[in-house]
Formats: sequence, structure tokens, C-alpha cells
Amino acid sequence: MAQDLRKLFEEQRKKDKPLMKQGHEDRFLKRLGEEMPVKKKSSYGFFKIAAAVLVLVSLGLFIYQKFGKTDIDAPKIVEKDSNLNQQKGISLGDLSPDLKKVETYYVANINLELSKLEISDENEALIDSFMEQLDMLNTEYKNLNEELNEIGPNDQTISALIQNLQLRLQLLQKLKKKLNELKTSKNEQVETNII
Repeated sequence: MAQDLRKLFEEQRKKDKPLMKQGHEDRFLKRLGEEMPVKKKSSYGFFKIAAAVLVLVSLGLFIYQKFGKTDIDAPKIVEKDSNLNQQKGISLGDLSPDLKKVETYYVANINLELSKLEISDENEALIDSFMEQLDMLNTEYKNLNEELNEIGPNDQTISALIQNLQLRLQLLQKLKKKLNELKTSKNEQVETNII
């Protein structure tokens, strides 16, 4: 009496399976195609996308040129005096390998500090005042290099050149500290205004 239910259901499905008329599937697909025709893809789709991107990029460039900030000058990067080298003069780095390392170290660090400066409308005046001081030190460095070429290497000129490089780096570090103080005081003001 015990019968397997799975076998009974399977036999029942075979008996109850409705038979479709021959060609039913073909007629169905034909009617479906008539009601919903398949659109052929246009080969111009790529060109439409490319044209839209081109228009957006052109518009972005136009807006940037028209309204972008161009009135703030980026800080100048300190370089070794190339005019003196062209005149076959000597510089601090030409005197010895150790002095070349010192000069390269300070010039690289000065350039690094200059590249890290974030210029905005709020801190522009502060940066400009420090840049004027840095420009004066740069002019003094050129004068010391000229003195080095005219008089020749001596301890006073060499130490003055090194001190000049040190002062420029210290000046930039002081500027960085002032900018951080300005930024934190602004953040504190914003926080007190929120509270």
C-alpha cells in the first residue's frame, strides 16, 4: 500500500501535459515581432556621446578661463643662480662636495615648503609679506654669490651664504606656522558661532 508520492506526481504530470498545436511557437514569435518591432541600433550612438563630452569639456574650459582665479600668483621656486653659472663663476656648491650637499638640502627644503603653501583670499596678504622678505633674502644671496666670485672663497662669505639659506627656510617654516594658527583660529571661531 505504501506508494511513492514522487512517482505518482510524475505520472500525473505526464498525463495532464497539455499539447500545443504544431507551429504555435512560430506564430507567437511572429505576432510578438509585429506588435513590438526590434529597433536597429544606430551607428551614430558613439558620435552622439563623443559630441556631448566635447561640448561639456569645452564649456568647462570656457567657464574656468572666464571665472577662474588667475589674480593670485603662485610662489616662486628658489633656484640656484643660473646667470652666475653661465658667467663661469663659482657658487657655494662648486667649492666642495659637502657644501654642495648643504646647498642642495636647503634649496630642496625651501622649494618643498613653497610647494606646500595653500594660497587663499584670507591668507594672501600674509603670504605676500613673507614673500617680500624671502625675495630680499634671495637678492642678498645673489649679492653674496657675486662677492664670492669677486673676492674668492672665504669663511665669512661661505657662512653668510649658508646662514642666508637657513634664514629662508626658517622664514618659510614660520609662515607655515602662522598659516596653521590662522586656520585653527578660524576653525575655533566657526565652532563658537555654531554653539
